[in-house]
Amino acid sequence: MIPLTITILGSGTSMGVPMAGCDCRVCRSPNPRDKRLRTSVHIAAGDRQLLIDTSADYRQQMLRAGITHLDAVLYTHHHVDHILGMDDLRSFNIRNRTTIPIYGREETLANIQRVFTYAFPEDEDRWRLPKLSVHPITSDPFRAAGVPVTPVELMHGRMPVLGFRIGDFAYCTDVNHIPDHSYARLRNLDVLILDALRYDTHPSHFSIDEAVAEARRIDARRTYLTHLSHAVMHDEGEAALPEGVHLAYDGLRFELTLPDGAIAPTPVPA
Repeated sequence: MIPLTITILGSGTSMGVPMAGCDCRVCRSPNPRDKRLRTSVHIAAGDRQLLIDTSADYRQQMLRAGITHLDAVLYTHHHVDHILGMDDLRSFNIRNRTTIPIYGREETLANIQRVFTYAFPEDEDRWRLPKLSVHPITSDPFRAAGVPVTPVELMHGRMPVLGFRIGDFAYCTDVNHIPDHSYARLRNLDVLILDALRYDTHPSHFSIDEAVAEARRIDARRTYLTHLSHAVMHDEGEAALPEGVHLAYDGLRFELTLPDGAIAPTPVPA
């Protein structure tokens, strides 16, 4: 079996927790699990290193987790808290002298290229810029650095976004509606990471109660709620959740496996 290690780099909402300028009890909490960087996940599949989203806290997350190599980045969507760390990918370009492939919906990649126009020159070979190869994806399964990935179509308010499944792990952040056809891709999960912003309803995120209802329908062995706002105190929220559902927190790690032979012997060429 191939080891599959998933690390939650950030479990917080778009403004993070504590939120700048706020003195609520969660923002003042001394509990490390109430300190939440913006949402992102690192995946180590054998010797392949993948990242889901380059959050606005990307650099801090990489340093804290001790990550020194990346083979590919998957993007859920183009909201700023999920993409603004992209410029700092260049440190891995420089360190490893390699181009990093990025994967996402066409709309997502087009917006990334618009925001970071300078990073996609037509005739440029300078390592001081991020060096990226762009790979649009649809709902079809694909390989990122040889690792099999299944996209999961989701809705974030009116915006189509993607979740991702790798083996028996799935990551579904920034979602308030799961289309009926996507549930088939969420069957028989060991670990599900699912969006749950706060206790009150929201137009583009699941509430805690809505996420719990979805968790029961999907019936993963373990579900962890992410993209948490400063309305959620970790210890209180955790104690109120049903069996099998938990609050995610920065640094949370899962050790799973992929079947032998699941990863391509060499990365798919960029």
